[in-house]
Amino acid sequence: MPAGAAAVRSESPGRRAWRRFRANRLGFVSLVIFALLVVLSLFAELISNDRPLVVHYQGQTYWPLLQDYPETTFGGDFHTPTDYLDPFIQQKLSAGDNWALFPLNRYGKSTINYFARQPNPSAPSADNWLGTDDRGRDLLAQLLYGFRISVLFALALTVVGVLLGVLAGAIQGFFGGRTDLAFQRFSEIWGSMPELYLLIIFSALFAPSITLLLVLLSLFGWMGLADYVRAEFLRNRQLDYVKSAQALGASNHSIIFR
Repeated sequence: MPAGAAAVRSESPGRRAWRRFRANRLGFVSLVIFALLVVLSLFAELISNDRPLVVHYQGQTYWPLLQDYPETTFGGDFHTPTDYLDPFIQQKLSAGDNWALFPLNRYGKSTINYFARQPNPSAPSADNWLGTDDRGRDLLAQLLYGFRISVLFALALTVVGVLLGVLAGAIQGFFGGRTDLAFQRFSEIWGSMPELYLLIIFSALFAPSITLLLVLLSLFGWMGLADYVRAEFLRNRQLDYVKSAQALGASNHSIIFR
């Protein structure tokens, strides 16, 4: 057998799939771009924020990202949280030996610029690279923070759905019989529930939040995967290696998850 063919045959399924994926240039470039956007969104506070990363004022160092400071700390008249976009505060932070290191974009996800030079919504400018919405919030900051929420929510929803689907399908397929029958009838009843109406009802009973939406969507997102896992377990539970494990006294838990 040629050495090249032997090397390809000895590859693990994961390496083989990764090699085929890398051969798809468009898909691989898309993955790189998506990964870059995810990394940027994870560090959104360091890229787009209305607070300086570090402030050196009158010989002392302050970390506004980690702690709130009243305006009086930087020469203001009020004990309210400092508005670092205020021209008066910016003048104080740049006077003499004082300095402040700001992020690339000086606006957070909900920052309203009360000192804007254009009416809202505004077109892209040197201050707001993608412009502002009708309330004066920076669109670049909203895109960056919104992308992070969307990606993390989708990831959490997928993880929870996979865990529930694999667990439910494994129990049905491995034990079979009445257990499988009971799960199948429950899945049919639960799947016939009007998901949209349940979402509306729960949002009226509880305060709307990302966590509530994640829980509600996860309750309906596991059934499709559970059917596939159930079919695989029903097909493989009578194989010799499963019978051998049972004969050696292996627990059902270890057989299912191995």
